[in-house]
Amino acid sequence: MSIASGLRGRHLTRRLVQLYVGLTLYGVSSALLVRGALGLEPWGVLHQGLAEKTGLTIGVVSIVVGAVVLLLWVPIRQRPGLGTVSNVFVIGLAMDGTLALVPESDALVVRVPLLALGIVLNGVATGLYIAARFGPGPRDGLMTGLHRLTGRSIRLVRTLLEVAVVATGFLLGGSVGVGTVLYALSIGPLAQFFLRRFAVPEREEDVTTASSGPATAEDAGPAGPPAPAEDAGPATAARPPAVAPGTPEQAILRR
Repeated sequence: MSIASGLRGRHLTRRLVQLYVGLTLYGVSSALLVRGALGLEPWGVLHQGLAEKTGLTIGVVSIVVGAVVLLLWVPIRQRPGLGTVSNVFVIGLAMDGTLALVPESDALVVRVPLLALGIVLNGVATGLYIAARFGPGPRDGLMTGLHRLTGRSIRLVRTLLEVAVVATGFLLGGSVGVGTVLYALSIGPLAQFFLRRFAVPEREEDVTTASSGPATAEDAGPAGPPAPAEDAGPATAARPPAVAPGTPEQAILRR
């Protein structure tokens, strides 16, 4: 996928709206996890640790880390999409904007709801931007690229990456806690649930073409999210699978 390759087809306006709403909500959800102060998502731990050491805002750190990770795509021959490049900037800006509006609190009665809302909103955001089909984020693209390059399973590559990221972030001062565990257990099911809700309909012939491209070798495990039910309309206007088989987006959701 090239940056411009997704800018065609039906429902382009809806897909673009989904992409940028999803990325913005992702940044908002990450900021809520920061304010909940009960543990962050794996990459958030690293971002917070680097922010503590550098004095930069966590949003700026997220942008810098995303750009560095994107550079790592070059040797593993991953190609970014519009969503990939947008991911680098939009999430970090949304994080800093939300943190400027939402004050810190020491009260658990405030922090626990912020944690719960942050996790659920992150699932909504993930479903929105992945269903827009503009490419994976830099960090997920690194995972799928290493999976393809090494032949190791998605689960193994994801686990090794996230353990390394969490450990490094923790040593730098990032927040690891019950929220980190809850996020790890719930984000997969939440993302799949919302992905089905936000799947964008397109013509059946377009789905066939998209699904027949080169597939990445997948690890043996549970299948990706099932295709939503077809719209009650002509046979040529079917709703596609939420994520086409063999794409990085499908691999991202395999937990």
